[in-house]
Amino acid sequence: MHPASPHQHRTRLNINAPGTGTGQTQTTPDTLSPQQQQQHHHQHHHHGQQQQQHTVQISSTTHPYQGLKTSENDEMGCVELLATAISVLIMILTFPFSVFICFKVVSEYERAVIFRMGRLRSGGARGPGVFFVLPCVDDYYPVDLRTVSFDVPPQEVLSKDSVTVTVDAVVYYRISDPLKAVIQVSNYSHSTRLLAATTLRNVLGTRNLSELLTERETISHTMQMSLDEATDPWGVKVERVEIKDVSLPTALQRAMAAEAEAAREARAKVIAAEGEMKSSRALKEASEIISASPSALQLRYLQTLSSISAEKNSTIIFPLPMELLTPFLNSSNQLAANAHAQLHRHQHQHHQ
Repeated sequence: MHPASPHQHRTRLNINAPGTGTGQTQTTPDTLSPQQQQQHHHQHHHHGQQQQQHTVQISSTTHPYQGLKTSENDEMGCVELLATAISVLIMILTFPFSVFICFKVVSEYERAVIFRMGRLRSGGARGPGVFFVLPCVDDYYPVDLRTVSFDVPPQEVLSKDSVTVTVDAVVYYRISDPLKAVIQVSNYSHSTRLLAATTLRNVLGTRNLSELLTERETISHTMQMSLDEATDPWGVKVERVEIKDVSLPTALQRAMAAEAEAAREARAKVIAAEGEMKSSRALKEASEIISASPSALQLRYLQTLSSISAEKNSTIIFPLPMELLTPFLNSSNQLAANAHAQLHRHQHQHHQ
């Protein structure tokens, strides 16, 4: 069942409008008693409120074509009537061969918009199923209602922080109103593609490079809302927009890689310095604990020898405690002092 035309809405409004005859017997208030006159006044007032509410409800009915003005309900002229009659006569004379021309079939995912002598036929778009057209006077345009996707060509965009990037995207759309898609725009597919490329440049031009790389979902949603609002008069519903890739210039890629490498090296140096500081604190605490017990140093010495021998090394270093070398160091220092004193006396005597 197809929605009613604007002319039918006006007819309904005129029939149900207050003040028109309803076919019922009207009783004048003069022939009634005072009590009956009061009841009749209340009934008449209640009936007037119902008519007013009914009128308001009809006037708020949405237009079937959402403001789209067509000539489908206009009266046909003499030439149009004559052409229609000739077309019907040709169909009858060529029966049954004309059946293959007059009956058309559209699939479940299609709708057909029919024009008769250039005028849109009443009833809106046909389908799915079989519909009838007259030869020579009727033209029909099938419209696919399935979701269509297309790639937006790579666009060179100057971002808000004056960086040139190349961005491409993919757009998914479908036809929500076949009448608008045929009447309001010449080629809805080509128009949607051009508008998507323009919207991509306009939206990305208001973003910084960091936002382009990190906020793709937000940018895609903004593009989808803008495209959907712009293509709504064409009967096109933009379902989804996705940014595929953001290509940076080679020089900018090198600069960003050098910056990231320098940042990583700086973090590595900071981490190494923090490790050295923590290890020095741990060694200080360990030396304080070992110095409190002389046997702990000997145990540590034995543990070190055990770890060295486990690796099958041919060279083993034996550390000697400084206490064992102290007497020898003192004696050597005394001998050196005596030798120096003798040398000084010998030089003094030679001078005299």
